[in-house]
Amino acid sequence: MLLAFGIFLITLIFVIWQPRGLQIGTTAMAGAVVALLFGVVNFSDVGAVFDIIWDATLAFIGIIILSMVLDEIGFFEWAALKMAKLSKGSGTRMFFYSIILGAFVSAVFANDGAALILTPILLAKMHILRLNAKTILAFLLAGGFISDSASLPFVFSNLTNIVTANYFNIGFGDFFSNMIFPFFVSTLISMLVLWIVLRKDIPKSVDVSLLKKPEEVIKNRALFNFSWLFLAILLSSYFIGDAYHIPISAFALGGAIIFLAIASYTKSVEPKHIIKNAPWQVVWFSLGLYIVVYGLKNEGLTDYLSEILLYLNTQSEVVAVVGTGFLAAILSAVMNNMPTIMIMDIALKDIANEAMIYANIIGCNLGPKMTPFGSLATLLWLHTLNKKGVKIDFWSYTKFGLIVTPPVLLVVLLSLV
Repeated sequence: MLLAFGIFLITLIFVIWQPRGLQIGTTAMAGAVVALLFGVVNFSDVGAVFDIIWDATLAFIGIIILSMVLDEIGFFEWAALKMAKLSKGSGTRMFFYSIILGAFVSAVFANDGAALILTPILLAKMHILRLNAKTILAFLLAGGFISDSASLPFVFSNLTNIVTANYFNIGFGDFFSNMIFPFFVSTLISMLVLWIVLRKDIPKSVDVSLLKKPEEVIKNRALFNFSWLFLAILLSSYFIGDAYHIPISAFALGGAIIFLAIASYTKSVEPKHIIKNAPWQVVWFSLGLYIVVYGLKNEGLTDYLSEILLYLNTQSEVVAVVGTGFLAAILSAVMNNMPTIMIMDIALKDIANEAMIYANIIGCNLGPKMTPFGSLATLLWLHTLNKKGVKIDFWSYTKFGLIVTPPVLLVVLLSLV
């Protein structure tokens, strides 16, 4: 156990530290190789991990590619400008509208898509509006938080959702019907708590006349209009595919390739640029870190977790749900939600409590917001901001996360009961 934990801890430290620009995927894969060399995991374990994450990983690639193409044609910038103009100069309305936009993007384009695509757009608009540093930080913190807290309604909204849905054979429609209410609860309570914590830094008014008109950023009007229809068809296809047990990646990646081909045909994007700039490091990060953590599973971590979860299952429904959610949240905050969702799913396998399965997802989606390394979306968000010259130190973020996350998590978990 000590060797497996040591390899995991060192890998996580290098993922967070990123010395000399060492990328997260490279570090995670190096950790996986070390785990193999020391016998903490074997090649059959690698196959088991691949079987768990392949669909989620391919779906993630598809969603990101689709998001990047839409970004190229001005889809997200149009949405951000539209949101700003609808606020009519009210700082309060702009704050809430930006959270709603973040929730929409996170739900439809996944939490990582929201972090990668929407963050730089919102940051650019904040600078154009000549907002002060504290106000910009408040908007960014709210946007970063909602990217994970709103990643609940669809299977594809978060990698953790896909992994769990596949592991327990939860259909797309069943997942949606069980998580749509927690999604709305999470969005609303997030807005309330974020406003209470950040309201002192939100200006009463902003000069939205400084911004472009939304229509000016659309690079191809016909493709932009078509994209709405395409997204509606793609979303419908997930429900249709559910009836025939077709992997979600078939639609996510297949839809992305089709839309990329259409955009390329209309000369709206350069395919090589999209493919080259896709976040491939995330793929290696996902595979590598899962393999490293599988070593902890081999050393009995899931057995310990199973004992805790079995005890919770003997208690009331409220205790079982809240206990499972907070256990998943704490583990995610400490060891990242990607490996946490896998070991928690394995630990829950023999416990026939559907509510605990969904509580695990909620805990793994919201809990990691307590630390800057808890979720991949937060790591990507911080990396994106750092490249733009905005640096948020470890303790400042952790203090914010520990204040905001627990009350939101509690309310959302109770919405399951």
